Amino acid sequence: MEKLMLLLSDSGLANLSWGQGMMILIGVLLIYLAIKKGFEPLLLLPIGMGAILVNIPEAGFYSAPVYDAAGHLQSAGGLQYYIFHAGIETGVFPLLIFMGVGAMTDFGPMLANPKTLFLGAAAQFGIFATVFGALLMSDLDIVHYTFAQAAAIGIIGGADGPTSIYVASQVAPELLGAIAVAAYSYMALVPLIQPPIMRLLTTESERKIVMTQLRPVSKREKIIFPLLLLVLVALFLPDAAPLLGMFCFGNLMRESGVVDRLSDTAQNSLINIVTIFLGLGVGSKLSAEAFLNAKTLGILLLGLIAFCIGTAAGVLMAKLMNKVSKTPVNPLIGSAGVSAVPMAARVSNKVGLEANNQNFLLMHAMGPNVAGVIGSAVAAGVMLSYLGG
Repeated sequence: MEKLMLLLSDSGLANLSWGQGMMILIGVLLIYLAIKKGFEPLLLLPIGMGAILVNIPEAGFYSAPVYDAAGHLQSAGGLQYYIFHAGIETGVFPLLIFMGVGAMTDFGPMLANPKTLFLGAAAQFGIFATVFGALLMSDLDIVHYTFAQAAAIGIIGGADGPTSIYVASQVAPELLGAIAVAAYSYMALVPLIQPPIMRLLTTESERKIVMTQLRPVSKREKIIFPLLLLVLVALFLPDAAPLLGMFCFGNLMRESGVVDRLSDTAQNSLINIVTIFLGLGVGSKLSAEAFLNAKTLGILLLGLIAFCIGTAAGVLMAKLMNKVSKTPVNPLIGSAGVSAVPMAARVSNKVGLEANNQNFLLMHAMGPNVAGVIGSAVAAGVMLSYLGG
């Protein structure tokens, strides 16, 4: 009987705190949203499972390795500990995902209509507005964030999960779990969040604007552009080079046509493997003590505000461009300036078809969508450069 009582006292159930139980339920909720609702399943499912694993008492999924005084290993660390420190803390996983995203990206729509770069840039306004919002919350004594934490939270406004994780891992690793969940949750909710903002800021006649056919873009242009982009940005903003460098490298493999096997690996096998580990690693930061606090609630609120501001800024920039441009721009494509590729572009197309069933905006919206990826990487470089200084 004593042995049974001792066994029960050492069980996970006996040591389960209410916070851990709550986080396990949150992990189950993320898995439910991934499976039942289809919300970013590639990330939310492994993140949800990671949250469950790290909150199981006595399981040691995130336990650190133990060494004796002579430096000899006494017990190995948990799986999630090694995944996080090897792939996320170092920034390796987000960079590898950026390479895969680059290999899947077509710069053609943006090169065919370079004006869409301004839409992608405008949508990044949500990032910087949120930084000031986080600092304002600190000044008002609501929730206290350091400038580094505010910068990491602000990147959520770009709707770019890998960039959010990369910046958070560099400057605010203690907030990584909440930032990652907020970023990917709002990316998944693009079809719900963006349309009301788009309709509110545009008239029916603006939504019916039909844009002209895009010009063909040559293979030479597609090869030169990623190289030119990387060199120019890296020279002026070296801190953005890691993200943009991997993005451009992946795109160059795609467009060169001479390394199809490498391009296919980056687009499929590699990015899928890294996504699994990235999700489990992010889930490791969803422990009860790290997640259940006022800062997390503030991050979720600020992330939503950032995303809404980014969407609105892109739409308003498109309306402004119509004042000075000879060729009309449908303001709906401005909402695709956030870098939720390609979901934001699909939403622009869907809302455009509702206003005019002959109005196909998908390829036009891919221009600002791709520009948004570049813009969020540049914004991240600005943040990292300032904080490094």
